[in-house]
This record gives sequence, C-alpha cells and structure tokens, in this order.
Amino acid sequence: MANVFAYQSSQIDWCEDNFQFSEKVAEFYNTISSVTFFISPLIMIYLLHPYAQRRNRAVYLIWVMIMLVGLFSAYYHMTLSYFGQLLDELSILWVLAIGYMLWFPRRHLPTSIKSRKSFSQIVFITGLLSTILSFYKPTVNAYALNCVAFHIIYVISLELKICTDQRIINLAFVTVAWWLVAIFCWLSDRLLCAFWRQINFDYLHSFWHILINIAVVHGITLFAYFDAFYEIPETKPEVKYWPVDMQFLGLPYLAIQTEDHLRKSC
Repeated sequence: MANVFAYQSSQIDWCEDNFQFSEKVAEFYNTISSVTFFISPLIMIYLLHPYAQRRNRAVYLIWVMIMLVGLFSAYYHMTLSYFGQLLDELSILWVLAIGYMLWFPRRHLPTSIKSRKSFSQIVFITGLLSTILSFYKPTVNAYALNCVAFHIIYVISLELKICTDQRIINLAFVTVAWWLVAIFCWLSDRLLCAFWRQINFDYLHSFWHILINIAVVHGITLFAYFDAFYEIPETKPEVKYWPVDMQFLGLPYLAIQTEDHLRKSC
C-alpha cells in the first residue's frame, strides 16, 4: 500500500526531465504551472458572486473543486506518485460532474428524465462508478476525461443554433479554440516527447495547465450565460471581461442586474 505514495509510482511520466532543480520536485515546471488553478478561481468567485447569489450558491463549489485540481496536480507532478495521479484525475472528474449537474441545459435533457434533480442524481451515480473504475485503470481515465469535452462542444453547438448574440457566438468559438490548443499541447507532450526533447522543449504539459485553465474559465462563463438567459432572464445577463472589457485582453465573466438595479430601472 505504501508504494502508491512513493515517488514515481505513477504509470505516467510526462516529457519534462525529472528532478532538474530539486530532489524533492520531480517535474518543476509542471508543478509550478499548476498554481494557475488557484489564481483564476479566486478571481471568478468574486466576479460571479452576484450570479451565484441569485441563481445557485453551488457555483462556488465548482471553483473550490478547480482549486483542488490545482492542489492535486501540483502534488502529482511534484511526486509522480500513483496516489497523486489518482487525486488529480478524480478532482477533474468531479469538476465535470458538478458542472453537468449545475449547467446542463434543461431543454436538452432526455425526455425520459423529468427534472434536473433526477438528472443530477444520474450524474452523481455515474461519477461514483467512474471514481471506482479510476482505481482500476487511471491511465485510461485521463484520456476518457478529455473525451468528455467533445460532448460539451456538442451541447455548445446546440445552443449556438438558436443564439443570435454575436458576442456569445464569438465567446463559444474562442472557448473551443483555447481547448484545441490546450489539447494539442497535452497530446503532443504525451505522444511526441522524443521530438520535443530533441529540440530541448519538453514543457508542453505546463502550457496545457495554463491553456486549459483559460478554456475552463471561458466555458464556465458560456454555460453560466445560457443558464441565466433561460432561467433568470429578468436579470438581463451579459458577458463582460475583466480587467479590461475586451475579448482578447480580459477574462470573461457573467454580469447580471441585481435586485437593486432592477428596482432602480423600474
């Protein structure tokens, strides 16, 4: 049992050379880049506070889970332990599960499912089963988690068919673009390591951490907008950017009119 906590007990060793700068840190850049998963959630918790207060305070939970992803990712890349790998992948699994429970559009639920509560129960049970299977084959689990993104893109495409707001359409395309660049880095680091080592550039997995973090912020903002647009349209949801309200210079977030603003407008 102790072996699962041992350094380099994981089945996966990423392309970055091990123990370059410290005998305690296996993959230095992959460990340091995991810090980005702490920074963006703190910013987004603040920016999405009005939406979370009005719609569902469980929104805070998903950002807490993303910070756990950062914590476990740093631990995993620092030790390359089997236990660290498992914690990292399970935290990602539950970020996806919570996201589905919170934001999967109600109008796209299968006809056999009568309510979001029933759908959430199914997602929760599926998450538990996936958690158990992860102990059996965590390496396969990493690829499976990335494949979930294809279903998320499919749901986005369904929403875009009826969306006429060019700002939201642009956000959707930018979200997918960030994910594509991120997944290119992940796959290249995993499958083309020999090439990257030949040119002394074996840091693509650390780029993955930064890029997927940006893609997640964009994706969550997009689904939060769709949720607010259909469920609380009276708040007049709008996507804005922080700290500069320009698409390529800031982080997107959902802005809504609070009850005080709505009273003043009346």
